[in-house]
Amino acid sequence: MSDELFKALADPTRRKILDELSERSGQTLFEICARLVSKHAVSMSRQAISQHLAVLETAGLVESRREGRQKFHHMNPEPLRHITERWLRPDERKSSP
Repeated sequence: MSDELFKALADPTRRKILDELSERSGQTLFEICARLVSKHAVSMSRQAISQHLAVLETAGLVESRREGRQKFHHMNPEPLRHITERWLRPDERKSSP
C-alpha cells in the first residue's frame, strides 16, 4: 500500500486535488476541474483529472460514491495517518523540534 500512496502523492496535480477535497469534500469531477482551473491555473481535460482521481482512489486517499449519474469524491486521510505512525513513535512526536 505504501508504494501506491507515495506514487499518488508524488504528483503535484494530485496533491492539488487532495487540497481541494480536504477544503470541500463531496465534489463531482466537474467541480474539481473548475476549482483546479480557477484556483491553481491547472487546465487539464476531464479525462486526465479522472485518471488522477483513479490513482488517488487506488492509494486509498480518495473515496467516491455514486448518486444517480453523479459521482462524488471525498478525501480519506487515513492512509496518511498510517504512514506517519509507521515512522513516528508516540514519544518521538512530543520531543521533535
